[in-house]
Amino acid sequence: MPDATADIPIITTIDRHVHTKLCHHASGEMEEYVLAAIQQDLEGLIFLEHMEEGINGNEKTWLTEEDFDSYFSEGKRLQEKYKSQLTIGLGVECGYNPDRQQTLVSRLDRRNWDEIGISCHFIKSANEHINLFSRKEDNLKRARESGSEQLLDAYFDTLHEAVATLPGTKVCHLDGALRFLPEIYLTDNHLEKIDQLLLTVKTKGMALEINTSGLVIRGEQFPSRAILKMAISYEIPLVVGSDAHMPEQVGRHFNQIKALIEKL
Repeated sequence: MPDATADIPIITTIDRHVHTKLCHHASGEMEEYVLAAIQQDLEGLIFLEHMEEGINGNEKTWLTEEDFDSYFSEGKRLQEKYKSQLTIGLGVECGYNPDRQQTLVSRLDRRNWDEIGISCHFIKSANEHINLFSRKEDNLKRARESGSEQLLDAYFDTLHEAVATLPGTKVCHLDGALRFLPEIYLTDNHLEKIDQLLLTVKTKGMALEINTSGLVIRGEQFPSRAILKMAISYEIPLVVGSDAHMPEQVGRHFNQIKALIEKL
């Protein structure tokens, strides 16, 4: 893997990953997130709501097309109302299911997104999908039973396929899978998969997200310093997102990110 040598600038005045209660696991109206961003003197905010397709599991954490209709309607109202104070973007965090690739592409093509974040939250095991980003004990139990190292292998392979095939603009929380399993660590094989994934990100002209929710969850942003060094060596653009699920989380820990990048 290459050494990190490039000087990559990063903008920390725009929160590029913000959710709302429409995803069923967040709270707060869209306007509350906008007001929180204005209060923090941010220049911009990009809503990035969940899209999934064909997931067979015990919880729903994404928007329907009808939800996205409401999302765009309210988002456009807020864009007009606050245009003199804040730039508001309407984006999507597209979770990848390889069994529904064409359906996801079709759904993405239907709307004019300001940003398309690529992620992979669910991996199929037997007849169900395991949520790799859930803190719920039943999901963690199933992840352990399925083999955490094997699930991470599948996760990075699936995320790589998503980056290669979907019309994305950035990769979200790259190493965040199984983040609630304290025994998890990345093997050399995982790091090699990440290196190849980053090469595809570079080829497609995408950005890599620095997701500050990791500072709360594990004491380090997603992705780790080692992965950020790899991305910088490939001159991949870096963007910042809070992954806010409550208005008060907008812009969280952004003051630490510039210092982090300068030290890499």
